[in-house]
Amino acid sequence: MPSDASDSSLTPLALKLRRDIAERGPIPLHDYMEACLYNLQHGYYRTRDPLGRGGDFITAPEISQVFGELVGLWAAQVWMQMGQPQSVRLVELGPGRGTLMADALRAARVMPGFLQSIAVHLVESSEVLREAQKATLAGVPAPIHWHGDIGEVPRGPAIVIANEFFDCLPVRQFVFDGAAEVWRERVVAFEDGAFHLATSSDVAQPPLTAASYGEPRDGDISEHCPGVGPLLAKFVARAGDAPLAALIIDYGYAKPAFGETLQAVRRHRFAELFDAPGETDLTAHVDFSLLARLAENAGFAVFGPMAMGEWLLRLGVEARANQLLASASAEEARAIAQSIARLVDPAQMGALFKILSWTRGISEPPPPFGEHFKGG
Repeated sequence: MPSDASDSSLTPLALKLRRDIAERGPIPLHDYMEACLYNLQHGYYRTRDPLGRGGDFITAPEISQVFGELVGLWAAQVWMQMGQPQSVRLVELGPGRGTLMADALRAARVMPGFLQSIAVHLVESSEVLREAQKATLAGVPAPIHWHGDIGEVPRGPAIVIANEFFDCLPVRQFVFDGAAEVWRERVVAFEDGAFHLATSSDVAQPPLTAASYGEPRDGDISEHCPGVGPLLAKFVARAGDAPLAALIIDYGYAKPAFGETLQAVRRHRFAELFDAPGETDLTAHVDFSLLARLAENAGFAVFGPMAMGEWLLRLGVEARANQLLASASAEEARAIAQSIARLVDPAQMGALFKILSWTRGISEPPPPFGEHFKGG
């Protein structure tokens, strides 16, 4: 146990986790990530606004208004495909500052009847971000409701948007012990005054078998997000007999493979995993193959994943950017061009970020998917 003098260098959450580990031994990496992000008193997403230049990262809606506008037009078109129901829930999971929703609702005004038919439902657990959303969305032409969980959203026709939501769900990691030919779970220990990764001595079985990736070798890591299944179950439970469409936007990989993707970000730079617990963002790349398989098993029609750059281009990002450029100053034009390139360029966000959609009760593919698109 480190001396009292070392306590001054530890965050309040780090002190709590150190006590927990002293009492019960090393904790699963999943539990460490869960505490760092969602602890009620000290969790990263419970205590701060992490977005923007003054935060730790910037999401696509904060980069360009065009992103949210195209999402709004997408939602309006899906509403048309649903048969224009007179009452539909427009749901956003983890809506940040409300920027995406504000841009989406502004653009969707061009669709007659859409704004009059929707009620906005924001699923947000952070009181700090709820206040930011209320300020951003003040005066929007639709009723807004806040919920702590998607299960609280009333049943009925729904359009669900999740932008950089699934990457925030805690993951488990399993390491293959080649000598014993068994898997063991990764845990977090505290020794010599610092947190570090260790491997449990207990034998574990990853939710996805080795056959999903091929034969494992010593040291191979299988990463799995256990929260995806229960979340999909809530989609199924709330869908009922009403049509539902979901739009998932996140960074991740299309096909499963061995490896670890858990990363820490602070002040717009990559950080060490154990830097300032509770004050550093922790995320993991999304396994889109897992999302797609679970959605299909739940009875949804699944479309994608599609690279975000391609998705935006198919939806007309260039045409909308040209509209903005027509009335922009030279400096504004440079900023617009740079922001669009950042979203679309495969070397920036265009390929790493992917789009997945699933629907129920809608006969047509959501835009811009079609039968000719195979995904991957």
